[in-house]
Amino acid sequence: MLSSTTSKNISEVFEAPNFIKLKVDGRYIHNAPNDHAKNHDFFWTYTEEPHRTRRQAIIKAHPEVTKLCGPEPLTKYLVLLVVSLQIFCAYTLRSTPFFSWRFFLTAYFIGATANQNLFLAIHEISHNLAFRSARANRALAIFANLPIGIPYSASFRPYHLTHHKSLGVDGLDTDLPTSFEAFFLDSVLGKAFFATFQILFYAIRPMMIYTVPISTGHIVNIAVQLLFDYVLVTNCSKNSLYYLILSSFLAGSLHPCAGHFIAEHYLLHMPPQGAQDELTNTQLPETFSYYGPLNFLTYNVGLHNEHHDFPAVPWSRLPALHELAKEFYDVLPCHKSWVYVIWQFVLDSNVGLNCRVKRKKGGRKVGA
Repeated sequence: MLSSTTSKNISEVFEAPNFIKLKVDGRYIHNAPNDHAKNHDFFWTYTEEPHRTRRQAIIKAHPEVTKLCGPEPLTKYLVLLVVSLQIFCAYTLRSTPFFSWRFFLTAYFIGATANQNLFLAIHEISHNLAFRSARANRALAIFANLPIGIPYSASFRPYHLTHHKSLGVDGLDTDLPTSFEAFFLDSVLGKAFFATFQILFYAIRPMMIYTVPISTGHIVNIAVQLLFDYVLVTNCSKNSLYYLILSSFLAGSLHPCAGHFIAEHYLLHMPPQGAQDELTNTQLPETFSYYGPLNFLTYNVGLHNEHHDFPAVPWSRLPALHELAKEFYDVLPCHKSWVYVIWQFVLDSNVGLNCRVKRKKGGRKVGA
């Protein structure tokens, strides 16, 4: 959004250790002061979400970009590998005490990383990017859901696709924190609580905003998951199931890979006053990418501007998309570390859950 070529008043952009540094009217600005978090309100905008505009501009400049769209055959094999790994770990820990270092460390370093990978496999599959058949994608998502322990893949899809169609729209985009969360968690302890238990916020919040109709897919997802959990407990032990559920909790807690939840859309640094992206006609960035090594474990979810611009491009081709349209992406602010994102989110008094861009209208709900 903030560009050395498209933003008014900005004469130079270059990377700082974690974010960007701007030269505005001959003066360098980094971590621009932000008192916004203190007033408990969000950043409201009346502009259209930026990704559609940038997508059209990229297609116009590089029509060949559409060739990157379509399913990635490798996804199903990676899902099989990670599901097998988690079942193996659950089996090996069947007799290990829950309150033991071996149990916790395995769940944190292996289990949480694996289940975060499966969260993002389900995210990828929700865009029908594993198979051409919609039914095959739904089935693979249910299979990927197994080591997570709790059925959610069928519900995730409509909420997530609505997030894409209604980015920032109050009452539709359930990725947005509620005003209640922003007010009551506006402190270091509150944000630490949110970062620790954010997987629960992401699981419960959507249902508090609006409900999606129960479909056959939901029923199958629940039935298959309950059957898997029953077979696991009866053939291994309760500890095996506890391992999977703990892995899921830690995957959305204070874990390096969980930094993407915050990094994707929270505004941690204020742009200079007067800066505006003339391409998208926006003053505040709404989406941020990360190009670090953790993308290797997370289906390139860090390339989040690229993903929102082209949801039909699979994870394996997002780097190619970035290279093809470098003039559009290299000028956008990005994160250097997901760990640092969590650290700053919790400790920076100028950052809160209200540091998100919201809009009153636009978008639409997407069904199951």
